[in-house]
Order: sequence, then structure tokens, then C-alpha cells
Amino acid sequence: MTSHILELAASNLHLVPTLCCAVAVGMVVPARGADPAAPVGAFDEHGDIGGVGIPGSAAFDAANQEYLLASSGTNMWGDHDEFHFAWKKVSGDFIVQAFTEFIGGGIDPHRKMGLIVRTSLDPASPHVNACRHGSGLTSLQFRRAEGATTEEVRFKISGPDVLQLERAGKRFTMSAAHFGETFTTQVIDDVDLPEVVYVGLYICSHNNSVVERGVFRNVRLIRPASPAFVPYRDYIGSDIELLDVATGIRKTIWHADDSLQAPNWTPDGRRLIYNHNGRIFSFDLAKREVAPIDTGARVHCNNDHALSFDGRMLGISSGPTSLVYTLPIGGGTPKKITPTGPSYLHGWSPDGKYLVFTGARNGNFDIYRVPSGGGAEQRLTSSKGLDDGSEYTPDGKTIFFNSNRTGKMQVWRMNADGSGQTQVTDDEFNNWFPHVSPDGRTIVFISFPAETRSDDHPFYRRVYLRRMPVAGGEPKVVAYVYGGQGSINVNSWAPDSKMLAFVSNSDSF
Repeated sequence: MTSHILELAASNLHLVPTLCCAVAVGMVVPARGADPAAPVGAFDEHGDIGGVGIPGSAAFDAANQEYLLASSGTNMWGDHDEFHFAWKKVSGDFIVQAFTEFIGGGIDPHRKMGLIVRTSLDPASPHVNACRHGSGLTSLQFRRAEGATTEEVRFKISGPDVLQLERAGKRFTMSAAHFGETFTTQVIDDVDLPEVVYVGLYICSHNNSVVERGVFRNVRLIRPASPAFVPYRDYIGSDIELLDVATGIRKTIWHADDSLQAPNWTPDGRRLIYNHNGRIFSFDLAKREVAPIDTGARVHCNNDHALSFDGRMLGISSGPTSLVYTLPIGGGTPKKITPTGPSYLHGWSPDGKYLVFTGARNGNFDIYRVPSGGGAEQRLTSSKGLDDGSEYTPDGKTIFFNSNRTGKMQVWRMNADGSGQTQVTDDEFNNWFPHVSPDGRTIVFISFPAETRSDDHPFYRRVYLRRMPVAGGEPKVVAYVYGGQGSINVNSWAPDSKMLAFVSNSDSF
């Protein structure tokens, strides 16, 4: 996980303090405003805030999509602050999140890094800040008015590497987690910041004669969808991202201002297949180029599509009533497989002989199997409620799916003939779309909050991508995502079973 920027920072870790040793601990340094405009990554500017003894810095490693911040500064507490800040001027509501890591053992245990929103660049500005200390102390800190005393709400969690700060009007929510765990949250409702604020990343050494450094990964500045948006009519921006499942490190590789959905990873590892405004596209990962796939008259495809295990065939769901079709992966005339709809495709059998799909028949949604060349469909589930997201394991013996037959939407498994239906997850979340890794060892699924309707997987929610062993076990979070519908509706594992493709969302700022 060590990047070039982190190696460079480590090699120069003690350079600046040594050169600037004339600045003594406790020396009073005149306050100064932010440095001149200097864009860094997604942020408009960066600079020192307050009377920092040693100038700070910010850098962006575009290849690894990481930020490195360095700063001195006595503290961010009391009636004023001293720190280095990378910011973007933002109006209205937002979510900002990042993986955070201090570099080195540090000098003062109270060194701080985190996410912050401020009224201004003045050292005494009102603010709300998601704070992680070098000692492990984690807190939501805030100053209600110019020059007022800083207050805080402390977390029980110590030393989290994942931080998130969200604004919804006057309500500010800080969330924190160790990677793999779900968020712990704290909320304040009565800090009145203006409509336009400064949002971004910061670090403070808590010692004005020392520079401390920190790395911010997976930095996302998100504008949630408007509460007035209408699903399936209004769309916000989409990013296709690649995720290292073991480390949680993400990279954004493609953006659209409207709805990208459901990336499949081809078995040769070279391309992603996804849908965009009813059409199916191929994305060349090496060239970062997009090309349409010819689906003939079927130009109203939804996000329920699947690749055959050998990568030669593409199955799609298309039309007002959603029927299943198959065609060569390179494009061609689709062949209709299911004459009755709605039918939502989710998977092929490893031998290519069968398709599994969700069918609405006689007022109920169940899992069906049908020959991939066409023929009579076979019903595999018959419980009341919604059964969806069916997918074969690579050995063809088992089908994973999701069902809300016990109340919440949970992950289930069954034998390929529909026998032996067994619940796999049982928690407070609504768990959808279990996807089996190519090596057959792991499933990844998307978890919606408990308050979401169990029969719905809506757009634009705060969701988790979680993984667990195929044999069962405790689910672990692999991504903290603003997304939902279209994020991982289809199997998007890379052929090496190490990476995953998915879609996240944000409105424009």
C-alpha cells in the first residue's frame, strides 16, 4: 500500500524540522492567513491557517489518488487554530470522507488530522471538524462562533482510519471506523454555519517547532441528491471505481454527469461492461476508452446484465417489461430467451447451459432457471416476498441470492436445483446482490441501512460494500459508499479475485 508519495515523505520526514530548528517550542508566531491560491487534487486551494511556525504543504499523487499534508501549528483548540488546510469552497449540504494515516511515530501524541468545515480562513473561524489524534483519541470538535471556545464530543472508538463528515442544514454528523467495521457516529444539531463554507483536509502537529505529516486516501467530496429528486427520472453524477478488496483502496477511473450503472469485469481482465442511459458500453481499462456494444433494437437495457463464464456471451434485460436476451459479447442481434416478463437476468451457469433470473409471475418475485438457448423456465424459489440477485458459484453447485422472506433482505444460498435453501446473513442491514469471486472463496454484497424498505434498493444512499467467506462468517466492510441502485447490481469481480468494480454517486458542486 506504500505509494511513491508516501516513500518520498518518509525519506524526508525529519528534513524540515532540522532546517527550521530556530523555531522554539512555545514561541509566539504572528498569525497569518492562508498562502496564495494553489490547487491540489479536488481542492481549489491549500495553505497555512494561523500562526504556524514552519510553513506547511499539500501534494496530490494523481497516480495513486492520495493527498499528503504536512504542518506545524500549536493546536486546533481554544479560541483559534494553527494548521495546514486543503479546501474547496462549497455551498449547501455535502459529505466528505477519507482514509487517514499519520506518517511516522510523531512527536506529540495530540497531533491531529482529519476533515473540517469552516466559515472562513480566519484562525478563529467557527468550524466543525472530524478529528483523529496521534494518541488515538477521536472526537467531533466544533466552535460555534468567531473566537469562541472549542467544544468536542468524544468517540469510544480509538484510532480509526476511516473518517466521514456530513452536513445536512444545521445538522453535522461525524462517522468513524476501523477499516472493515461499520461506522460509529456522533451528531450535533445546533452549529449554525453559513450556506457557503470551506470544506477539506487538515493536519496540525500540536508542536510549533515540528512538522507532522499524514496521508489521506479514498478522499471523496460528495454532494447528496436533492431530497426532491424523482427516482428513475432525475439522476446525479456517477463514477466507476476500482477497489482493492483487501485494503479498501479505491481509484476513480471514469465519470459521467448522469447515470452509469452495473459494471461487469470481463474474464480476460481487459474491460468493464456497463450500462448508460439504456445502452451497453465496453470500457477498455488500459486505454481508458469507451465503445458502445451493438444490442440491435434492444436500446432500453436496465442494469441486470451478465457475462458468461467464458466471456463470449452477454445476457441483457431490456424493454418496458424487461425480457431476457443473449448476444455475442462483441455485439449482434439479441436472441429473446424469456417470452414473459418482467424477467431480470443475474447470472449464467459455469457451463453456459443455463441462465438464472428474477421473474415476476402471478404476483410474486422468484428465482427461475432457463436454458441459455431458450426453452421452458423452471421455478427455483416459491416463498412469499422478493427473491432476487441469483448467481452461481464457479463450480456450478450452488446459487447465491437475496430474499426478504424473513423480514429484512438477507443473503441466501441453495443448491443448483433449488433445494437446500439456507439463510447466510442475519443482521440489521438489508443485504442485496451477493457476488461470488472467481476463485469461489468470497462473496461481496451491498448493505442498505435498516430503515430502507426490504423490497427496495434505491439510488443515492449511504451504503456499505461488504465481504464474507462463501462458507459463512462475519461480514467485513470493504467500501463506504454513497450509491445504491446500480452500484453492484451485477458481478463485478476482477478475474484475479482481488479487485472489484462499482459505481458511486455525487451531484456536481
